[in-house]
Amino acid sequence: MEKVNSSVYIEEKVAKAFLWISVIVTIGALMAVIFHILQNGLMHINWAFLTEHPKQMGKEGGIFPTIVSTVYLILISLAIATPIGIMAAIQLTEYTKTGPLVKVIRFATETLAGIPSIIFGLFGFAFLVLFMGFSWSLLSGGLTLAFMVLPTIVRTSEEAIKSVPLSFREGSMALGATKWQTVWKIVLPSALPGILTGIILSMGRAVGETAAVILTAGSSLNIPASIMDPGRTMSVHLYILAMEGISMEKAYATAAVLIILIFVINSLANLIMRKMTSNMAA
Repeated sequence: MEKVNSSVYIEEKVAKAFLWISVIVTIGALMAVIFHILQNGLMHINWAFLTEHPKQMGKEGGIFPTIVSTVYLILISLAIATPIGIMAAIQLTEYTKTGPLVKVIRFATETLAGIPSIIFGLFGFAFLVLFMGFSWSLLSGGLTLAFMVLPTIVRTSEEAIKSVPLSFREGSMALGATKWQTVWKIVLPSALPGILTGIILSMGRAVGETAAVILTAGSSLNIPASIMDPGRTMSVHLYILAMEGISMEKAYATAAVLIILIFVINSLANLIMRKMTSNMAA
């Protein structure tokens, strides 16, 4: 009996050691990447770099037009994908019974999430840029990114809605509320933190996407005046600077700004999510 207990104890210690090693390796790899980029990029960031237009294809000047194009693309893609994704999740969880159709829809959603971004880019180029006649524009890029992040929003929203206790729905309907009133005023507010998590994840993917954007939104260094104008995002600008050897200093600086932007977006979203959660708890 003592040997068995000793063996179980050793196995548990070994398992915990492997878990800690995995955590340390993951965090270490992340910190190494961030430290390397910030170490080489922060020294080249200044006010002029953030507010000036690029010169000599990005070798000189700043990245202001790429920041504007990045923000526009994020807003366009989320404005399209968020309502569609949340409504699809509501349909799957609240109005559709489990059956072959639901399984097919979920399988299609998971398959869509696993498609490489370059495939989305080729689809966007063939369908939106050429066939629909949108040309290289923020609209083409935003629609393509919306297709890419839609599965993430659907799946996270679906899981968030499922996590709302059944008693919330039963209590609401027992008081005379309709199905839609229950979903809109009880279920969705309760699931909002999980839904926001999916939107944040989608935002991060949209910010860092390159292959799909360069084929649909173009790589113009001008500030887009409308959604029908082309634009270059920071990730595309970083790719071009590094791959064409234009300026590694500007590439590192752009990467550092991109990391800081993602950190700020995630921090603000988490702060809003915490406030919403505390308000609902109160």
